Amino acid sequence: MHILKSLSPAVARVSGIEAMRAGLGALIGLGVTGLFLLSPQIDTELGLYLVAPFGASSVLLFAVPNSPLAQPWSAIVGNTVAAIVGVAVCLLVLDPVLRIALAVGLAVTATILCRAIHPPAGAVAMTAAMSPDAIADLGFRFALAPIAIGTAALVLLATIYARLTGRRYPFRQFDDPGNHATEDRNPTERLGLSEEELMSILERYSQSFNIGVEDLARLIGAAELQAATHSSGPLTAKDIMSSNLVTVDPRTALSDLADLFRRHRFTSLPVVGSDQTFLGVIFQMHLINQARADALRLDRGYAAALRRLLDRGREIPITAGDIMSVAGPRATTNTPIGALLPMMADGDTDAVPVIEYRKIVGIVTRTDLIAALARSAARGGGA
Repeated sequence: MHILKSLSPAVARVSGIEAMRAGLGALIGLGVTGLFLLSPQIDTELGLYLVAPFGASSVLLFAVPNSPLAQPWSAIVGNTVAAIVGVAVCLLVLDPVLRIALAVGLAVTATILCRAIHPPAGAVAMTAAMSPDAIADLGFRFALAPIAIGTAALVLLATIYARLTGRRYPFRQFDDPGNHATEDRNPTERLGLSEEELMSILERYSQSFNIGVEDLARLIGAAELQAATHSSGPLTAKDIMSSNLVTVDPRTALSDLADLFRRHRFTSLPVVGSDQTFLGVIFQMHLINQARADALRLDRGYAAALRRLLDRGREIPITAGDIMSVAGPRATTNTPIGALLPMMADGDTDAVPVIEYRKIVGIVTRTDLIAALARSAARGGGA
């Protein structure tokens, strides 16, 4: 039974949309490279032609862009170093079997020493060793064209494609700033562990080739957050939510919204219909974003732009319905507070509306959540 289980897929189930995204990326990457840079036909004069290892590189670049093996250094340097090794072996060794095996073995060693391990690099070295006629014409130019140029083109296309499809490539670095454009990292990644300590963990478990330091930090943070949900007790959103709500109509003017935010010191206001049906939520940040857009357009400061925006709201009816958010996270009265943690962990959401039968019955703010966790921790300490 254990043997059969070990033969089952080791990769977690992936959505069909993600599979299509990766496949379309490889299609576009190789298609654009083949149309505008490298020819499908072997050209030993210019060396600008497609080789089979680019297909393997595309799998890494477009399907698993977070892998350390898919990063620009690994891909470009790994393939190029392997090409140099493959050409050298091809020119020096006559026996084809020995030539192929030696080229791949030395390429693996060289790319590891260069910290540029990239699985398709083995195929690059093998391609050189199996093509003595082409190598005789190209020599070490094979490492530049098609290998280095072709790999660099695929990396560039993978970078653009990742940005266009909401992915991150190249992967995050450990000292990347957080979501708020400050030097602070995201809350779930502030572990108290240094980059050297995280790297030591990866090396201890021989995982340096499988995951980057930044991704390990994110996974540990997510695991700690999930573990916190187990110790937060049986409290639900109903136990900690604010139920005496101040709500606004979608036709509420901007100036009235600003007055409500100032009077109640709220950071968010729910927007409801005439029958209390929940329609959306307005955060103070929405007003600031409107002012920012106005300031950039008119080259004014934020404060002046916000005053002008409110004055304009009296003349041209900009209302709550125009700026409210309808896509944020929501909860029900039975939602455990552990499930609310990840909704507000990264700072993008200040409050989560609690909905029952499409009507808002309460709202849980970050302050409510902190207070509940503090009480839970105090009770646990007292026990």
